[in-house]
Amino acid sequence: MKVSYRSFTCSQGDIKVIYLFEDNINLPKEELNKHILLAQSRNLFNGKKGDLYTFTLDVNETIQTIILLGLGKEEDLTVDTIRKVTAKAIRKANELKVSTVFLRLPKTEVLQIEEMVKNATIAAQLAGYKFDRYKTNSKEENDLTVSIARCGLKEATPEIVSAIEEGNEVAKGIILARDLVNEPANVLYPETLAEEAVKAGKQNGFEVEVHGVEKIKELKMEAFYSVAKASEKEPKLIVMRYFGNPEQKGEILGLVGKGLTYDSGGYSIKPTSGMVDMKSDMGGAASVIGAMSIISNRQLKVNVVAVVAACENMISGGAYKPGDIIGSMAGKTIEIRNTDAEGRLTLVDAVNYVIEKENANEVIDLATLTGAALVALGDTTTAVVTNNDRFYGELKEASTYTGEKFWQLPSFEEYSELVKSEIADLNNSPGRNAGTITAGLFIGEFVQNKPWLHLDIAGTAWADKKTDLTVKGGTGAPVHTLYELVKRRSK
Repeated sequence: MKVSYRSFTCSQGDIKVIYLFEDNINLPKEELNKHILLAQSRNLFNGKKGDLYTFTLDVNETIQTIILLGLGKEEDLTVDTIRKVTAKAIRKANELKVSTVFLRLPKTEVLQIEEMVKNATIAAQLAGYKFDRYKTNSKEENDLTVSIARCGLKEATPEIVSAIEEGNEVAKGIILARDLVNEPANVLYPETLAEEAVKAGKQNGFEVEVHGVEKIKELKMEAFYSVAKASEKEPKLIVMRYFGNPEQKGEILGLVGKGLTYDSGGYSIKPTSGMVDMKSDMGGAASVIGAMSIISNRQLKVNVVAVVAACENMISGGAYKPGDIIGSMAGKTIEIRNTDAEGRLTLVDAVNYVIEKENANEVIDLATLTGAALVALGDTTTAVVTNNDRFYGELKEASTYTGEKFWQLPSFEEYSELVKSEIADLNNSPGRNAGTITAGLFIGEFVQNKPWLHLDIAGTAWADKKTDLTVKGGTGAPVHTLYELVKRRSK
């Protein structure tokens, strides 16, 4: 999809999309107002947020489709509203199989034009996303060209051009994460995931180092390797580095993404229904690769190191078993009570690595970790466990802009006691009660008191139904928020 800024004229575009506020839906062109009054009289369009009304006009003997988009009250306008309503219009345009769309943004003092343009660009790209590369009879892709304008502003300023470029890069990072999550496990496994990370690094300018099983053993990453060893697919430790602020070498943000390219549950085997979507258990890895791509491409003045411990959790005669006691890179011992609580085992070695070997002084880990997160918060909100309220505050501020939702869970001392073991230092599965909290606090045992955020994206990384901004499958959450958090630090 191509997105650009152009001056607004009636003759441009197969479809013209006009954004209107609830408290001011009159237009200067009388012919357009006739249609608006008719729609109002029939209660078809009132400018409320999300309202969409379509009609056609004869313009110079050419039929042109007009879409009216409601923004709600002007004082309540947010970039999230711009994204959501724009996506709705783009989906409508794709349904009509047109080739050009013209977006006429409103004139307002509530939001800067650059912010509206950037977020309209993001929405247009995401609304056009689909994953159908394995359909032999897939329909030819509709190659849509989108032009953006604002009433009263004819030419694009350098700031507007930059906003479109940023919007495109943010969307590309989210789409990369979606694509990785949607790939089947016979196509995307640890080696090919590492190849995708290397490819993203070359395209966007960050360093990627990939380690195999010998290095994993040398580093004494026993928790990670215990999960990985039953699979025929060799595990990979993927390390991605971006140093955009060499003057502050001691300030390094560590991103750790869960990289289970397939999870059978091991000997604590999942039912068939629970395995079907387990190709998505590397959603955390996909998101850190997507976020690193945007951060590096935009040349933010920050230092970020991302680590993925990529493997499969399978069954064999050499697989780890319930009742085993294993070690970890940090030296702590772990009693295995459930082999399907494997993600936290890979994460703790990756977290320890990014702190000990890459000198990260803050850590964000993200993982499709617990079904309990989906039960507690559904598919709209990411669960958060943290040891630092300031760090969580940064995340919340960034998410207010991106529209992705997060909610902090309690981390009382009583919960930490549940992850202790009578025969080892820790156990990997205390039981069903407070499952998302205890999973997070298990990882917290390895962060060495560094400021830390644990994001359980089990509910938000995958969508079971489509929305205007997503299709069924990988969502790309929370790539946008990770980028926005880091961008705000760059300033």
